Amino acid sequence: MTDSLAPFDIIEVSFNNGSRKDFFRNSTKQLFEKGEMVAVEGVSGFDVGMVNLTGELVKLQMKKRRVEDTPEVKKLLRRASAEDMNRMSENKKRETEALIKARAIARSIGLEMKLAEVEIQADGRKATFFYTADDRVDFRELIKIYASEFRVKVEMRQIGARQEAGKVGGIGSCGRELCCSTWLTDFKSVNTTAARYQNLSINQAKLSGQCGRLKCCLNYELDTYLDALKDFPDDCDLIETASGNATLQKRDIFKNLMWYSYDNSNKQYPLTITRVKEIRQLNRQGVKPEELKAVEVVTSKPNKDVDLGFADVVGQISLRSLEKASQKRKQKSKEKHKEQHQKDRPKGGGGQQQPAQAGGAQQGRPQKEQRPQGDRPPRQEQKPRGEQKPRNERGEQKPREGAQPREPRGDQRGGEPRGDQKPRNERGEQRPPRGEQKPREPREGGQPGAPRPQGGEQKPREPREGGPKPQQQGGGGQRNQNRNRPPRKPDNKQPDNKQ
Repeated sequence: MTDSLAPFDIIEVSFNNGSRKDFFRNSTKQLFEKGEMVAVEGVSGFDVGMVNLTGELVKLQMKKRRVEDTPEVKKLLRRASAEDMNRMSENKKRETEALIKARAIARSIGLEMKLAEVEIQADGRKATFFYTADDRVDFRELIKIYASEFRVKVEMRQIGARQEAGKVGGIGSCGRELCCSTWLTDFKSVNTTAARYQNLSINQAKLSGQCGRLKCCLNYELDTYLDALKDFPDDCDLIETASGNATLQKRDIFKNLMWYSYDNSNKQYPLTITRVKEIRQLNRQGVKPEELKAVEVVTSKPNKDVDLGFADVVGQISLRSLEKASQKRKQKSKEKHKEQHQKDRPKGGGGQQQPAQAGGAQQGRPQKEQRPQGDRPPRQEQKPRGEQKPRNERGEQKPREGAQPREPRGDQRGGEPRGDQKPRNERGEQRPPRGEQKPREPREGGQPGAPRPQGGEQKPREPREGGPKPQQQGGGGQRNQNRNRPPRKPDNKQPDNKQ
Protein backbone atom coordinates (compact mmCIF):
# COMPACT_ATOMS: atom_id res chain seq x y z
CA MET A 1 0.00 0.00 0.00
CA THR A 2 1.47 3.34 -1.05
CA ASP A 3 1.74 6.36 1.24
CA SER A 4 -1.02 8.18 -0.67
CA LEU A 5 -3.52 5.38 0.01
CA ALA A 6 -2.43 4.75 3.60
CA PRO A 7 -4.90 5.91 6.29
CA PHE A 8 -4.11 8.91 8.45
CA ASP A 9 -1.77 7.67 11.18
CA ILE A 10 -2.99 9.95 14.02
CA ILE A 11 -5.84 8.81 16.27
CA GLU A 12 -7.89 10.79 18.77
CA VAL A 13 -8.14 9.10 22.20
CA SER A 14 -10.49 10.12 25.03
CA PHE A 15 -9.81 9.67 28.74
CA ASN A 16 -12.00 9.58 31.82
CA ASN A 17 -15.33 9.12 29.98
CA GLY A 18 -14.60 11.83 27.44
CA SER A 19 -13.66 14.62 29.86
CA ARG A 20 -10.19 14.87 28.26
CA LYS A 21 -9.15 14.13 24.68
CA ASP A 22 -5.73 14.04 23.01
CA PHE A 23 -4.05 12.98 19.74
CA PHE A 24 -1.53 10.09 19.38
CA ARG A 25 0.43 8.77 16.44
CA ASN A 26 -0.28 5.16 15.46
CA SER A 27 3.23 3.80 15.04
CA THR A 28 2.09 0.15 15.19
CA LYS A 29 0.38 0.36 11.74
CA GLN A 30 -2.62 -1.55 13.15
CA LEU A 31 -6.21 -0.76 12.37
CA PHE A 32 -8.24 0.40 15.36
CA GLU A 33 -11.99 0.83 15.58
CA LYS A 34 -13.88 3.37 17.61
CA GLY A 35 -14.46 2.17 21.20
CA GLU A 36 -11.34 0.00 21.51
CA MET A 37 -9.18 0.43 24.61
CA VAL A 38 -5.54 1.26 23.84
CA ALA A 39 -2.40 1.96 25.83
CA VAL A 40 -0.69 5.24 24.93
CA GLU A 41 2.45 7.05 25.98
CA GLY A 42 2.15 8.98 29.24
CA VAL A 43 4.28 10.98 31.66
CA SER A 44 7.04 8.61 32.83
CA GLY A 45 4.82 5.64 32.02
CA PHE A 46 1.66 4.73 30.08
CA ASP A 47 -1.99 5.60 30.15
CA VAL A 48 -5.12 3.78 28.96
CA GLY A 49 -7.86 5.43 26.92
CA MET A 50 -10.59 4.72 24.35
CA VAL A 51 -10.33 5.36 20.62
CA ASN A 52 -12.68 8.24 19.72
CA LEU A 53 -11.86 9.14 16.08
CA THR A 54 -9.81 7.59 13.26
CA GLY A 55 -9.07 8.37 9.62
CA GLU A 56 -9.68 11.68 7.85
CA LEU A 57 -12.01 12.99 10.55
CA VAL A 58 -8.98 13.38 12.80
CA LYS A 59 -7.53 15.93 10.35
CA LEU A 60 -10.64 18.09 10.66
CA GLN A 61 -10.59 17.83 14.44
CA MET A 62 -6.91 18.81 14.61
CA LYS A 63 -7.57 21.78 12.34
CA LYS A 64 -10.46 22.84 14.55
CA ARG A 65 -8.31 22.67 17.67
CA ARG A 66 -5.34 24.18 15.89
CA VAL A 67 -3.06 21.22 16.55
CA GLU A 68 -0.22 20.72 14.06
CA ASP A 69 1.13 17.40 12.85
CA THR A 70 4.65 17.52 14.32
CA PRO A 71 7.10 14.80 15.42
CA GLU A 72 6.45 15.78 19.02
CA VAL A 73 3.06 14.05 18.95
CA LYS A 74 2.96 11.21 21.48
CA LYS A 75 2.77 7.59 20.31
CA LEU A 76 0.19 4.88 20.63
CA LEU A 77 1.84 1.81 22.16
CA ARG A 78 -0.54 -1.18 21.89
CA ARG A 79 -3.99 -2.52 22.53
CA ALA A 80 -4.78 -2.54 26.21
CA SER A 81 -4.24 -5.93 27.85
CA ALA A 82 -6.10 -7.42 30.80
CA GLU A 83 -3.23 -6.45 33.11
CA ASP A 84 -3.40 -2.84 31.93
CA MET A 85 -7.16 -2.70 32.55
CA ASN A 86 -6.83 -4.16 36.07
CA ARG A 87 -4.10 -1.69 36.97
CA MET A 88 -6.17 1.23 35.65
CA SER A 89 -9.28 0.16 37.65
CA GLU A 90 -7.25 -0.04 40.87
CA ASN A 91 -5.88 3.48 40.41
CA LYS A 92 -9.29 4.88 39.47
CA LYS A 93 -10.64 3.76 42.83
CA ARG A 94 -8.13 6.06 44.53
CA GLU A 95 -9.45 9.22 42.81
CA THR A 96 -12.42 9.83 45.12
CA GLU A 97 -10.36 9.49 48.29
CA ALA A 98 -7.60 11.67 46.83
CA LEU A 99 -10.10 14.43 45.94
CA ILE A 100 -11.43 14.56 49.52
CA LYS A 101 -7.94 14.77 51.02
CA ALA A 102 -6.82 17.38 48.47
CA ARG A 103 -9.77 19.64 49.29
CA ALA A 104 -9.05 19.38 53.02
CA ILE A 105 -5.38 20.25 52.49
CA ALA A 106 -6.19 23.27 50.29
CA ARG A 107 -8.70 24.51 52.88
CA SER A 108 -6.17 24.14 55.70
CA ILE A 109 -3.62 26.27 53.84
CA GLY A 110 -6.26 28.91 53.11
CA LEU A 111 -6.14 28.97 49.31
CA GLU A 112 -9.14 30.47 47.47
CA MET A 113 -9.64 27.65 45.00
CA LYS A 114 -12.13 24.88 44.32
CA LEU A 115 -10.93 21.43 43.31
CA ALA A 116 -13.28 19.92 40.71
CA GLU A 117 -11.65 16.60 39.81
CA VAL A 118 -8.58 14.45 40.32
CA GLU A 119 -7.41 12.22 37.46
CA ILE A 120 -4.75 9.57 38.16
CA GLN A 121 -2.79 8.04 35.31
CA ALA A 122 -3.39 4.36 34.54
CA ASP A 123 0.02 3.29 35.89
CA GLY A 124 -0.43 5.46 39.02
CA ARG A 125 2.68 7.60 38.50
CA LYS A 126 0.98 10.94 37.81
CA ALA A 127 -2.09 12.79 39.18
CA THR A 128 -3.74 15.82 37.56
CA PHE A 129 -5.72 18.19 39.80
CA PHE A 130 -8.36 20.30 38.03
CA TYR A 131 -9.43 23.43 39.91
CA THR A 132 -11.36 26.67 39.43
CA ALA A 133 -10.44 30.02 40.92
CA ASP A 134 -11.42 33.65 40.38
CA ASP A 135 -7.98 35.08 41.03
CA ARG A 136 -4.42 33.92 40.62
CA VAL A 137 -3.45 31.19 43.11
CA ASP A 138 0.07 30.51 44.40
CA PHE A 139 0.06 26.73 44.84
CA ARG A 140 3.82 26.05 44.99
CA GLU A 141 3.60 24.96 48.58
CA LEU A 142 0.44 22.98 47.84
CA ILE A 143 2.22 20.90 45.15
CA LYS A 144 4.91 19.84 47.65
CA ILE A 145 2.29 18.70 50.14
CA TYR A 146 0.40 16.76 47.45
CA ALA A 147 3.54 15.05 46.18
CA SER A 148 4.54 13.89 49.67
CA GLU A 149 1.01 12.84 50.56
CA PHE A 150 0.05 10.90 47.43
CA ARG A 151 3.59 9.93 46.25
CA VAL A 152 2.87 10.82 42.61
CA LYS A 153 3.90 13.48 40.16
CA VAL A 154 1.48 16.38 40.58
CA GLU A 155 0.06 18.55 37.80
CA MET A 156 -2.27 21.49 38.52
CA ARG A 157 -4.62 22.57 35.72
CA GLN A 158 -7.01 25.50 35.95
CA ILE A 159 -10.38 25.23 34.19
CA GLY A 160 -13.41 27.50 33.82
CA ALA A 161 -16.91 27.17 35.15
CA ARG A 162 -18.15 25.69 31.88
CA GLN A 163 -15.50 22.94 31.90
CA GLU A 164 -16.35 22.19 35.52
CA ALA A 165 -20.04 21.73 34.64
CA GLY A 166 -18.97 19.42 31.81
CA LYS A 167 -16.99 17.24 34.21
CA VAL A 168 -19.83 17.12 36.75
CA GLY A 169 -22.52 16.50 34.10
CA GLY A 170 -26.30 16.79 34.40
CA ILE A 171 -29.57 17.43 32.56
CA GLY A 172 -30.35 20.81 31.02
CA SER A 173 -33.62 22.71 30.88
CA CYS A 174 -34.25 21.22 27.42
CA GLY A 175 -34.47 17.74 28.96
CA ARG A 176 -31.26 16.47 27.36
CA GLU A 177 -27.79 15.86 28.75
CA LEU A 178 -25.59 18.93 28.95
CA CYS A 179 -23.79 19.88 25.73
CA CYS A 180 -20.55 20.58 27.60
CA SER A 181 -20.46 17.02 28.97
CA THR A 182 -21.30 15.27 25.66
CA TRP A 183 -20.01 16.88 22.46
CA LEU A 184 -19.03 20.50 23.09
CA THR A 185 -15.27 20.91 23.32
CA ASP A 186 -14.50 24.60 22.73
CA PHE A 187 -16.40 27.17 24.80
CA LYS A 188 -17.07 30.59 23.25
CA SER A 189 -17.97 33.65 25.25
CA VAL A 190 -21.71 34.37 25.52
CA ASN A 191 -23.11 37.83 26.36
CA THR A 192 -26.54 39.39 26.67
CA THR A 193 -26.31 40.92 23.17
CA ALA A 194 -27.08 37.49 21.73
CA ALA A 195 -30.31 37.43 23.74
CA ARG A 196 -31.30 40.93 22.52
CA TYR A 197 -30.81 40.01 18.88
CA GLN A 198 -33.19 37.06 19.39
CA ASN A 199 -35.85 39.20 21.14
CA LEU A 200 -35.43 37.33 24.43
CA SER A 201 -36.23 38.86 27.79
CA ILE A 202 -33.14 39.54 29.86
CA ASN A 203 -33.94 37.18 32.70
CA GLN A 204 -30.77 36.01 34.38
CA ALA A 205 -32.43 32.97 35.98
CA LYS A 206 -33.77 31.66 32.66
CA LEU A 207 -30.71 32.49 30.55
CA SER A 208 -28.14 30.98 32.95
CA GLY A 209 -27.05 27.37 32.85
CA GLN A 210 -25.97 25.03 35.63
CA CYS A 211 -22.50 26.54 35.58
CA GLY A 212 -23.88 29.96 36.51
CA ARG A 213 -22.88 31.48 33.17
CA LEU A 214 -25.08 32.29 30.16
CA LYS A 215 -26.20 29.22 28.26
CA CYS A 216 -23.99 28.12 25.39
CA CYS A 217 -27.05 27.42 23.22
CA LEU A 218 -27.68 31.18 22.90
CA ASN A 219 -24.95 31.21 20.25
CA TYR A 220 -26.38 28.35 18.19
CA GLU A 221 -28.98 30.41 16.26
CA LEU A 222 -27.31 33.77 16.58
CA ASP A 223 -25.86 33.73 13.03
CA THR A 224 -29.31 33.01 11.55
CA TYR A 225 -30.81 36.00 13.36
CA LEU A 226 -27.97 38.28 12.29
CA ASP A 227 -28.45 37.33 8.64
CA ALA A 228 -32.21 37.96 8.85
CA LEU A 229 -31.77 41.35 10.56
CA LYS A 230 -29.75 42.75 7.64
CA ASP A 231 -33.00 43.63 5.83
CA PHE A 232 -34.32 45.68 8.75
CA PRO A 233 -33.38 49.38 8.94
CA ASP A 234 -31.05 50.37 11.76
CA ASP A 235 -32.07 54.02 12.36
CA CYS A 236 -35.79 53.39 12.93
CA ASP A 237 -35.90 52.98 16.69
CA LEU A 238 -38.03 56.15 16.94
CA ILE A 239 -40.51 57.47 14.36
CA GLU A 240 -42.69 60.61 14.51
CA THR A 241 -46.40 60.79 13.69
CA ALA A 242 -49.18 63.32 14.19
CA SER A 243 -50.38 61.36 17.23
CA GLY A 244 -46.95 61.36 18.85
CA ASN A 245 -43.65 59.54 18.84
CA ALA A 246 -43.68 55.76 18.38
CA THR A 247 -40.90 53.63 19.83
CA LEU A 248 -39.67 50.33 18.41
CA GLN A 249 -40.49 47.37 20.66
CA LYS A 250 -39.35 44.28 18.72
CA ARG A 251 -38.51 42.90 15.29
CA ASP A 252 -40.21 39.79 13.92
CA ILE A 253 -37.80 38.20 11.45
CA PHE A 254 -40.25 35.41 10.52
CA LYS A 255 -43.04 37.79 9.36
CA ASN A 256 -40.80 40.77 8.52
CA LEU A 257 -42.70 43.08 10.84
CA MET A 258 -41.62 45.83 13.23
CA TRP A 259 -43.75 46.51 16.31
CA TYR A 260 -44.15 50.09 17.59
CA SER A 261 -46.02 51.61 20.53
CA TYR A 262 -46.74 55.17 21.67
CA ASP A 263 -45.29 56.57 24.86
CA ASN A 264 -48.67 56.99 26.59
CA SER A 265 -50.12 53.63 25.49
CA ASN A 266 -49.28 49.94 25.87
CA LYS A 267 -50.87 48.94 22.58
CA GLN A 268 -48.43 47.74 19.92
CA TYR A 269 -48.83 48.31 16.17
CA PRO A 270 -47.18 45.97 13.65
CA LEU A 271 -45.71 47.75 10.61
CA THR A 272 -44.08 46.37 7.51
CA ILE A 273 -40.47 47.17 6.70
CA THR A 274 -41.54 49.21 3.66
CA ARG A 275 -43.96 51.34 5.69
CA VAL A 276 -41.32 52.03 8.34
CA LYS A 277 -38.87 53.21 5.68
CA GLU A 278 -41.54 55.52 4.20
CA ILE A 279 -42.30 57.10 7.58
CA ARG A 280 -38.60 57.52 8.25
CA GLN A 281 -38.15 59.25 4.91
CA LEU A 282 -41.06 61.63 5.64
CA ASN A 283 -39.60 62.44 9.07
CA ARG A 284 -36.33 63.45 7.44
CA GLN A 285 -38.30 65.87 5.25
CA GLY A 286 -40.05 67.27 8.34
CA VAL A 287 -43.40 65.66 7.58
CA LYS A 288 -45.36 63.69 10.19
CA PRO A 289 -47.88 61.21 8.81
CA GLU A 290 -51.41 61.11 10.21
CA GLU A 291 -51.44 57.39 10.99
CA LEU A 292 -49.12 54.44 11.15
CA LYS A 293 -51.18 52.18 8.85
CA ALA A 294 -50.62 49.08 10.93
CA VAL A 295 -51.19 45.76 9.25
CA GLU A 296 -53.60 43.15 10.57
CA VAL A 297 -51.91 40.07 11.85
CA VAL A 298 -54.02 37.00 11.08
CA THR A 299 -53.11 33.64 12.54
CA SER A 300 -53.31 31.01 9.82
CA LYS A 301 -55.58 28.09 10.62
CA PRO A 302 -55.37 24.73 8.88
CA ASN A 303 -57.94 24.15 6.15
CA LYS A 304 -60.50 21.61 7.28
CA ASP A 305 -61.51 20.69 3.71
CA VAL A 306 -58.10 19.33 2.79
CA ASP A 307 -58.27 15.75 1.55
CA LEU A 308 -56.17 13.70 3.93
CA GLY A 309 -56.17 10.65 1.68
CA PHE A 310 -57.40 8.34 4.41
CA ALA A 311 -60.50 7.84 6.50
CA ASP A 312 -60.44 9.71 9.79
CA VAL A 313 -62.44 7.52 12.16
CA VAL A 314 -61.45 9.34 15.32
CA GLY A 315 -64.50 10.53 17.28
CA GLN A 316 -67.11 8.37 15.53
CA ILE A 317 -67.56 6.17 18.58
CA SER A 318 -69.15 8.22 21.34
CA LEU A 319 -69.80 7.41 24.96
CA ARG A 320 -73.55 7.81 24.52
CA SER A 321 -73.76 4.86 22.17
CA LEU A 322 -71.84 2.75 24.66
CA GLU A 323 -74.17 3.82 27.48
CA LYS A 324 -77.27 2.96 25.44
CA ALA A 325 -75.88 -0.47 24.67
CA SER A 326 -75.18 -1.11 28.36
CA GLN A 327 -78.71 0.02 29.31
CA LYS A 328 -80.21 -2.37 26.74
CA ARG A 329 -78.20 -5.25 28.15
CA LYS A 330 -79.36 -4.44 31.68
CA GLN A 331 -83.01 -4.26 30.55
CA LYS A 332 -82.77 -7.64 28.80
CA SER A 333 -81.19 -9.24 31.87
CA LYS A 334 -84.01 -7.89 34.08
CA GLU A 335 -86.71 -9.25 31.76
CA LYS A 336 -85.01 -12.62 31.59
CA HIS A 337 -84.75 -12.78 35.38
CA LYS A 338 -88.43 -11.88 35.72
CA GLU A 339 -89.51 -14.64 33.31
CA GLN A 340 -87.37 -17.18 35.14
CA HIS A 341 -88.95 -16.13 38.44
CA GLN A 342 -92.47 -16.61 37.03
CA LYS A 343 -91.61 -20.10 35.76
CA ASP A 344 -90.17 -21.18 39.10
CA ARG A 345 -93.23 -19.93 41.05
CA PRO A 346 -95.59 -22.87 42.04
CA LYS A 347 -99.10 -22.67 40.63
CA GLY A 348 -100.91 -24.19 43.70
CA GLY A 349 -101.85 -22.17 46.76
CA GLY A 350 -100.34 -22.44 50.20
CA GLY A 351 -96.87 -23.17 48.93
CA GLN A 352 -95.34 -19.91 50.09
CA GLN A 353 -95.68 -18.21 53.41
CA GLN A 354 -95.08 -14.63 54.38
CA PRO A 355 -92.25 -13.96 56.78
CA ALA A 356 -93.16 -13.70 60.45
CA GLN A 357 -93.79 -10.25 61.88
CA ALA A 358 -91.86 -8.71 64.74
CA GLY A 359 -94.43 -9.81 67.29
CA GLY A 360 -94.08 -13.51 66.47
CA ALA A 361 -95.37 -15.95 63.86
CA GLN A 362 -98.94 -17.13 63.88
CA GLN A 363 -99.10 -20.82 64.55
CA GLY A 364 -101.16 -23.23 62.54
CA ARG A 365 -102.56 -20.65 60.12
CA PRO A 366 -101.31 -20.85 56.52
CA GLN A 367 -100.31 -17.60 54.88
CA LYS A 368 -101.92 -16.37 51.73
CA GLU A 369 -100.04 -16.81 48.54
CA GLN A 370 -98.41 -13.71 47.14
CA ARG A 371 -98.84 -13.24 43.47
CA PRO A 372 -97.12 -10.68 41.32
CA GLN A 373 -99.27 -7.80 40.24
CA GLY A 374 -98.67 -8.36 36.58
CA ASP A 375 -100.02 -11.97 36.62
CA ARG A 376 -103.00 -11.45 38.96
CA PRO A 377 -106.07 -13.30 37.52
CA PRO A 378 -109.47 -11.62 37.47
CA ARG A 379 -111.25 -11.83 40.81
CA GLN A 380 -114.04 -14.35 40.80
CA GLU A 381 -117.27 -13.93 42.64
CA GLN A 382 -116.99 -15.62 46.01
CA LYS A 383 -119.73 -17.89 47.27
CA PRO A 384 -121.48 -16.83 50.45
CA ARG A 385 -120.11 -18.78 53.36
CA GLY A 386 -122.86 -19.65 55.73
CA GLU A 387 -125.13 -16.83 56.59
CA GLN A 388 -123.94 -13.51 55.27
CA LYS A 389 -124.38 -10.60 57.59
CA PRO A 390 -126.31 -7.56 56.43
CA ARG A 391 -124.54 -4.23 56.08
CA ASN A 392 -125.79 -0.66 56.39
CA GLU A 393 -125.44 2.20 53.97
CA ARG A 394 -121.89 2.92 55.11
CA GLY A 395 -120.84 -0.68 54.45
CA GLU A 396 -120.57 -1.51 58.16
CA GLN A 397 -122.03 -4.70 59.52
CA LYS A 398 -125.29 -4.35 61.41
CA PRO A 399 -125.38 -5.85 64.91
CA ARG A 400 -127.16 -9.16 65.41
CA GLU A 401 -130.67 -9.03 66.74
CA GLY A 402 -130.79 -9.46 70.48
CA ALA A 403 -127.04 -8.96 70.84
CA GLN A 404 -125.52 -6.25 72.92
CA PRO A 405 -123.63 -3.45 71.18
CA ARG A 406 -119.90 -3.94 70.91
CA GLU A 407 -117.92 -2.08 73.49
CA PRO A 408 -114.51 -0.59 72.73
CA ARG A 409 -111.60 -2.82 73.66
CA GLY A 410 -109.50 -1.90 76.59
CA ASP A 411 -105.91 -2.70 77.30
CA GLN A 412 -104.82 -6.06 75.97
CA ARG A 413 -103.37 -7.05 79.32
CA GLY A 414 -105.79 -5.54 81.84
CA GLY A 415 -108.98 -4.92 79.78
CA GLU A 416 -112.16 -6.91 80.05
CA PRO A 417 -112.80 -9.60 77.49
CA ARG A 418 -115.37 -9.12 74.77
CA GLY A 419 -119.01 -10.07 75.17
CA ASP A 420 -120.40 -13.53 74.66
CA GLN A 421 -119.22 -13.56 71.10
CA LYS A 422 -116.36 -15.99 71.77
CA PRO A 423 -116.96 -19.59 72.92
CA ARG A 424 -116.14 -20.60 76.45
CA ASN A 425 -114.43 -23.70 77.79
CA GLU A 426 -115.77 -26.25 80.31
CA ARG A 427 -115.11 -24.00 83.34
CA GLY A 428 -117.08 -21.24 81.74
CA GLU A 429 -114.03 -19.16 81.02
CA GLN A 430 -113.68 -17.53 77.71
CA ARG A 431 -111.40 -19.45 75.42
CA PRO A 432 -108.95 -17.30 73.49
CA PRO A 433 -108.62 -17.90 69.76
CA ARG A 434 -105.63 -19.62 68.30
CA GLY A 435 -102.46 -17.54 68.25
CA GLU A 436 -103.85 -15.11 70.87
CA GLN A 437 -102.44 -15.00 74.35
CA LYS A 438 -104.73 -15.17 77.34
CA PRO A 439 -104.69 -12.04 79.50
CA ARG A 440 -102.40 -12.44 82.45
CA GLU A 441 -103.41 -12.11 86.03
CA PRO A 442 -102.06 -9.14 87.91
CA ARG A 443 -98.97 -9.79 90.00
CA GLU A 444 -98.85 -9.66 93.72
CA GLY A 445 -99.04 -6.11 94.90
CA GLY A 446 -99.72 -4.84 91.43
CA GLN A 447 -102.75 -3.59 89.56
CA PRO A 448 -104.12 -4.87 86.35
CA GLY A 449 -102.85 -3.06 83.32
CA ALA A 450 -99.70 -1.86 85.11
CA PRO A 451 -96.57 -1.64 82.96
CA ARG A 452 -94.23 -4.55 83.13
CA PRO A 453 -90.89 -3.80 84.87
CA GLN A 454 -87.90 -3.66 82.59
CA GLY A 455 -84.73 -5.69 83.03
CA GLY A 456 -86.44 -8.66 84.71
CA GLU A 457 -87.02 -12.05 83.23
CA GLN A 458 -90.55 -13.44 83.12
CA LYS A 459 -91.22 -16.83 84.57
CA PRO A 460 -93.29 -19.10 82.40
CA ARG A 461 -96.79 -19.77 83.78
CA GLU A 462 -97.92 -23.26 84.34
CA PRO A 463 -100.84 -24.20 82.10
CA ARG A 464 -104.15 -24.89 83.74
CA GLU A 465 -105.97 -28.12 83.38
CA GLY A 466 -107.95 -28.13 80.22
CA GLY A 467 -106.76 -24.64 79.35
CA PRO A 468 -104.68 -23.54 76.39
CA LYS A 469 -100.93 -23.72 76.52
CA PRO A 470 -99.10 -20.53 77.30
CA GLN A 471 -98.21 -18.57 74.18
CA GLN A 472 -94.60 -17.70 73.50
CA GLN A 473 -93.31 -14.17 73.74
CA GLY A 474 -94.24 -12.01 70.83
CA GLY A 475 -97.92 -12.95 70.64
CA GLY A 476 -98.94 -9.33 71.00
CA GLY A 477 -98.31 -8.83 67.30
CA GLN A 478 -101.00 -11.45 66.47
CA ARG A 479 -103.49 -9.78 68.79
CA ASN A 480 -102.96 -6.59 66.86
CA GLN A 481 -103.70 -8.48 63.67
CA ASN A 482 -107.00 -9.92 65.08
CA ARG A 483 -108.17 -6.57 66.36
CA ASN A 484 -109.79 -5.53 63.07
CA ARG A 485 -111.24 -8.97 62.34
CA PRO A 486 -115.07 -9.22 62.42
CA PRO A 487 -116.66 -11.23 65.27
CA ARG A 488 -117.42 -14.84 64.67
CA LYS A 489 -120.87 -16.18 64.46
CA PRO A 490 -121.59 -17.96 67.75
CA ASP A 491 -122.97 -21.48 67.53
CA ASN A 492 -123.04 -24.58 69.63
CA LYS A 493 -120.18 -26.11 67.79
CA GLN A 494 -116.64 -25.83 69.03
CA PRO A 495 -114.27 -23.64 67.03
CA ASP A 496 -112.66 -25.46 64.20
CA ASN A 497 -108.94 -25.92 64.12
CA LYS A 498 -108.86 -24.76 60.57
CA GLN A 499 -109.84 -21.24 59.68
